[in-house]
Amino acid sequence: MAGTSAIHIQRKTILDTIRRTDQGEWKVLVLDGGSRKLIDGVVREDDILELNVTILQPELQHRLDQSTMARQQIVQASVLNIDYYPRESHLITFRDPWSFPVLFHPACNHLVRQHMDDLAQKIVAICVSLGEYPAIRYHSPRNPSHEASVLCSHLAHFVQTQLDQYVKYNTDFPPPSTRPRGLLLITDRSLDLFAPLLHEFTYQAMVHDLLPLTEGDKICYRSGISQGQPGKDQEISEKDNIWVKYRHLHMKDLLDELVKDFNAFKAQNPQFADSIKDMLAGLPKFQEGKEAYSLHLSMTQDAMNVFQETRLADVASVEQSLATGLDEDYKKPKNMADQVVRLLDDDAIQFPDRLRLIIQYLLYRDGLLPTDTQKLLTHARLPAQDSEVIHNLELLGAHVTRQLKDSRPAAQYQFGKKEAQVPVDESGLSRFDPALKVVLEELSRGTLDQKTFPFTKPHLDAADGLMGQDKVSQASLRSAKPTWARTRPSTSEPRQRILVFMAGGATYSESRACYEASSSLNKDIFLATSHMLTPSLYLRQVGDLSVDRRRLDLPADRPKPRAPDHLFEKEMPPPPKSPAQVESRSQPPFVGMQNLRVNDSSTPSRPANGQMSQASMSHNAKLSKGKDKEGEKKKKHHFFSSKK
Repeated sequence: MAGTSAIHIQRKTILDTIRRTDQGEWKVLVLDGGSRKLIDGVVREDDILELNVTILQPELQHRLDQSTMARQQIVQASVLNIDYYPRESHLITFRDPWSFPVLFHPACNHLVRQHMDDLAQKIVAICVSLGEYPAIRYHSPRNPSHEASVLCSHLAHFVQTQLDQYVKYNTDFPPPSTRPRGLLLITDRSLDLFAPLLHEFTYQAMVHDLLPLTEGDKICYRSGISQGQPGKDQEISEKDNIWVKYRHLHMKDLLDELVKDFNAFKAQNPQFADSIKDMLAGLPKFQEGKEAYSLHLSMTQDAMNVFQETRLADVASVEQSLATGLDEDYKKPKNMADQVVRLLDDDAIQFPDRLRLIIQYLLYRDGLLPTDTQKLLTHARLPAQDSEVIHNLELLGAHVTRQLKDSRPAAQYQFGKKEAQVPVDESGLSRFDPALKVVLEELSRGTLDQKTFPFTKPHLDAADGLMGQDKVSQASLRSAKPTWARTRPSTSEPRQRILVFMAGGATYSESRACYEASSSLNKDIFLATSHMLTPSLYLRQVGDLSVDRRRLDLPADRPKPRAPDHLFEKEMPPPPKSPAQVESRSQPPFVGMQNLRVNDSSTPSRPANGQMSQASMSHNAKLSKGKDKEGEKKKKHHFFSSKK
């Protein structure tokens, strides 16, 4: 995708800072565990070592922290605004899955303020890295019924306060630019409750939903298991060009494209048919490409096997009608209850998919009678604890229950319904668009409701008009060129940057929507969030909103980390001396000489003048005579042996 990459921005910030520090001199880079993860995510260690840097292990930082002399020698201290993890060029995470329970769990209310302050600092760090001093808008739900409905408002004002303070104390920020002023859009998980539940059939979303990917500092998939082989963990990252190219492609088109590209890849390497020398020269590159294609062909086939075995085509067809409120002909759907119950009876439908289906039906109906919900759970043969997942959705703003004679109006789709149109997807399994995509489109057109998405500074930011972000640059208004005649910026001009923050986790369908909106609206749209959600993780986290907080293992409830004990150990004092050793050292040397005896029978004595005594001399003389006799016998024995 064209435009700025968050990965490149963070890498440049790190390397430029190191490069400016004592140019030409050897430097020491001290890292703790968190800083090491940040740097390893975007910078190769070789790139740092080439700048005359030695990287220290984390333990050495604690020693430097404890050293008064080291602290006194610090010449300058500066803060780098890089406290975030760019996962993709336009996708940023904080790697903080605990953000969800902190924001929505009722027992964590006293942690919310500090957590919002931490989130605001990281959001400001992204804005500073991008060089943006954006206008801020936030989601304000209509007719809210949950306590967390004020979450976005509070967070937006936290960010505005910290951003204003940064500008106040950094007079060179924001840097001059002809780019239109950026926009920060703050939302939370309550914006769209369907997106984390639907089956998405684009490549990235589908494999994260259906396949056992290992997610940590790296995302890996063990390929080859389905063929009965031991398998090999292979990383999926931005370095994989195949992944970057096809991750948002629909699965129905992906397999054909992969096979076509793989055949083209082999055709572009004709040296493998010429000579062994040429083959060995190009082998590493060819092997790397071959493994990449093998990985994606394997992942695609494994995902499609799950798709067919679990009847996901039938499930997704019903899900699309529930989420959009329209059937495949873009009309009001009929007999949805019968369709849901029919799928719950199908043994091929997995139990997690049954729970997702029930929740979506409940959201479609804007609440059910408690007895009807229990009947559906019993009919689906789901465990009792799954009812907690449904009830906890109220904490996110869902209407879970409805009374028999409820006068509440039917659910209104917050951002409108799709009009009848020619379906782009012939299968009808991708009619749903995340609410975030509709918000971005309305924002670009200038029709986004200011009551639903108000400004933090309406008297300043909203004065520019609903399309003010496209017209007002970050440079001085006096020097800005008039753009009143433009309805859309041209492709040759700097693109406006929009940063979307989704509190409580974002989905891969929402990430895809931001990429697509960037392309169609000619803007640089970045999605930032605490962590990425898969349907299984989302259901588990919603279910945990009713468990005892002590079982959540929140970082705030853990003991504070401390340095290893050996770093705080003082040198052991020497062992105390025994009284005998003290007495022997305190006595003068002549005291021991008093105990010597000249005629001691145990040791041969010497006269005072140092010559040997008569007895010793006679004893030595006898020994020498004995040796001479033995020598004579040996000479006699060998006398004739030497003669030839």
